[in-house]
Amino acid sequence: MEKYQEVERSLIKTYRKDIWRLFIRAVNDYELIRDNDCIMVCISGGKDSFLLAKCIQELRRHGKINFEAHYVVMDPGYTKENRQAIIDNAKLLNVPIEIFESDIFAVVNKVALESPCYLCARMRRGYLYNRAQELGCNKIALGHHFDDVIETTLLSLFYGSEIKTMMPKLKSDNYPGLELIRPLYMVKERAIKAWKNYNQLTFLNCACRFTERQALSEDVSSKRVEMKNLIAEMRKINPDIDYNIFKALDNINLNCVLGTKKDGVYKSFLDDYDQK
Repeated sequence: MEKYQEVERSLIKTYRKDIWRLFIRAVNDYELIRDNDCIMVCISGGKDSFLLAKCIQELRRHGKINFEAHYVVMDPGYTKENRQAIIDNAKLLNVPIEIFESDIFAVVNKVALESPCYLCARMRRGYLYNRAQELGCNKIALGHHFDDVIETTLLSLFYGSEIKTMMPKLKSDNYPGLELIRPLYMVKERAIKAWKNYNQLTFLNCACRFTERQALSEDVSSKRVEMKNLIAEMRKINPDIDYNIFKALDNINLNCVLGTKKDGVYKSFLDDYDQK
């Protein structure tokens, strides 16, 4: 049995409960993939995006949904070693990647050296949407998982002064007909790490040159790491704390909030308070 076949078998057998079923549940519950979709699966080189690629492959092979998929790697200026690591893993896992280049790292390095992440993310999104249009895709799949959702929620609450989360799917405002989907929405990061270790796989931790530079200078602090550590501490008190946060976002009691905002329009509870 080839290595990629062992990996696929582990996904369906060993990690059926913790990964495969949750992947399928998200696809079904949030109606992420439908017949005749053409999906661009974005691969960054990390464990999450490669797992997403394998799940999409399995769904195409054995699922009841008829759709097409392109497995795309955008090279924003990776080092030769990181680019080759992505190519080697794709070959090992039998993922037919398509690579295209951009100059994101070079641009960001010139104009936003002190705080590169925001500009880098915006540029990445633009390049990916353009590539999806060129390929004739109507959906872009990203490898964000359950922990990303919870961390984003807490970041918005603690540092953004609003309650919002990372959505399982999102229509593009600037690219009509394109939709972003997150099929690993319900899969926890610890399950992804366990799958990786079980199959003795080695992925890029982060291929970003700016993050590498931070790590070399031992400045590894970030708000997202702060949230990750906070949740880990909270789990010691309540093992279900992350699920409760997740469920709360699907169970908002509008009778007990001071105000809501939709499409930029704010509404206070006082607006119709005297009408009751």
